Amino acid sequence: MIGDLGGMKPEVVKINKRGSAVLNSSLLNKGTAFTQEERDLLGLNGLLPPRISTIEDQIERSYLHFNQRRTPIEKYETLVALMSRNELLFYQFISRYPAEMLPIIYTPTVGEAAMQYSRIYFHQRGLYLSYPIKDRLEEVIANYPINDVDVIVVTDGERILGLGDQGIGGMTIPIGKLSLYTLFGGIHPARTLPIILDVGTNNHELLNDKLYLGWQHERLSGREYDEFVDQFVKAIRKRYPKVLLQWEDFGKDNARRILDKYREEILSFNDDIQGTAAVTLSALIGAVNVTKQKLRDQKVAILGGGSAGTGIADMIVAEMREEGLTQAEAAKRIYLIDIDGLIHFSSKHVTNAQKPYVQSQSQVTHWSLHSDHISLLDVVKNAHPTILIGVSAQGGAFDKEILEEMARHTERPIVFPLSNPTTKAECTPQEAMDWTQGKAIIATGSPFAPVTYEGKSYKIGQCNNVYIFPGVGLGALGCEATQVTEGMFLAAARMLASYSPALKDPTASLFPPIEDVRNVSRQIALAVAKRACEEKVAKCTDFRKGIESHVWEPHYPTYIP
Repeated sequence: MIGDLGGMKPEVVKINKRGSAVLNSSLLNKGTAFTQEERDLLGLNGLLPPRISTIEDQIERSYLHFNQRRTPIEKYETLVALMSRNELLFYQFISRYPAEMLPIIYTPTVGEAAMQYSRIYFHQRGLYLSYPIKDRLEEVIANYPINDVDVIVVTDGERILGLGDQGIGGMTIPIGKLSLYTLFGGIHPARTLPIILDVGTNNHELLNDKLYLGWQHERLSGREYDEFVDQFVKAIRKRYPKVLLQWEDFGKDNARRILDKYREEILSFNDDIQGTAAVTLSALIGAVNVTKQKLRDQKVAILGGGSAGTGIADMIVAEMREEGLTQAEAAKRIYLIDIDGLIHFSSKHVTNAQKPYVQSQSQVTHWSLHSDHISLLDVVKNAHPTILIGVSAQGGAFDKEILEEMARHTERPIVFPLSNPTTKAECTPQEAMDWTQGKAIIATGSPFAPVTYEGKSYKIGQCNNVYIFPGVGLGALGCEATQVTEGMFLAAARMLASYSPALKDPTASLFPPIEDVRNVSRQIALAVAKRACEEKVAKCTDFRKGIESHVWEPHYPTYIP
């Protein structure tokens, strides 16, 4: 049994394990850093090399091992192996090199890891809830040995980044996200729980792979799927009634529907919809502040009408409303382009999430068009958007003609190719800079190196949800929120925007350095909790104390039996 490892940093922890049982627990193991007194008390003598390492020794050894690996996926395997063996060292190590480790433990490498999951599998904490055991979910969840869990990240593996259905391989996403909750939000790793809902896969390579570790069955849908998700939510609420549940990488047909159904039933949010929207809004606020303008005065073209695109649209509209526009006025400024072109009055396939952004006949009557299919280029030529956002997973969709046309009509085009991994980006930052003659303000979904234009180097900010969700989660937990509201995400976006380096340096990124994210997340948490209190969806006796009680600093406590 694990002692009190959460909350305020413990100095002494009482445990009832001894010998190899301690070494085999990733949440207790210190490896060669166990002191001689601990080795005597816990029966560890002879089970470890005799020399006692300092944490600095262990970090140096880990870094040497890490650097011996040549490819990102090899580095990922090294880090996951360390996490599976000694989580306390893992977090002390990655917190020392956050900028270098982030692309390995999360995007873009986590996508490759998802595709190779059944071949590089390492045992980690977490739950695999497979449909064939649907009638035993409470029993299976009860198998998890830790009683106090603050945050769960769950996926069904259907839409992993821009890579599509990865089935059981989607487990890399909850594992990766929760490592960032700990690294940047301060949530103790023992109080995090990654879960995958294994409901099959429509990926035929996986269905025909004899090494595939998931349920080799076509992906469920309809009533069976919905009932399984419902059973899951009820079982989680029973075991962990105060937990924060983060929905992650669900497919287009399910993501928003699930969010809407359960957002008031269990403390939860969808990071792909709300987290992506908030971090994008933050970058937009920073960008329009650079241009000395207001967001309410912009026109926004969004390529991609799925959950991410409509979520971004909703968040922009919410901010425009707070700046004084009505819902209708704000929605008219959003041009949503899906696979069938611009969502407009004669579009045949319009989802409920897209309906607010249907452009009326009067809006497009005077446009110069050649068919009923209104393309992104048509929108750029006729609507003259000042902001262009890509969440389409269509690499190269922002071509030279589109960006040159955009630059003709706006002094500082704001261009956000947000699809990831890198191969799915709608354009590269260098292309955006070249094709707008150096005028573009850019943020991307995947990490890119700085770009050079006319001798000046420009840092490219990554619209990475890590800037938002750890702080939102910490704030919601700290004030004991009953739901995560739109207003809480707006507060998070505004707080993050206030830290934009581009406000002081036009060649700088729209986002603060990764090394600052832990501190920024704390400030976001305070803003989120304050907004929750204002909206009366939280207990607000002392939310600052509540936030601090959830923050853990990576370290080794002293163990006693």
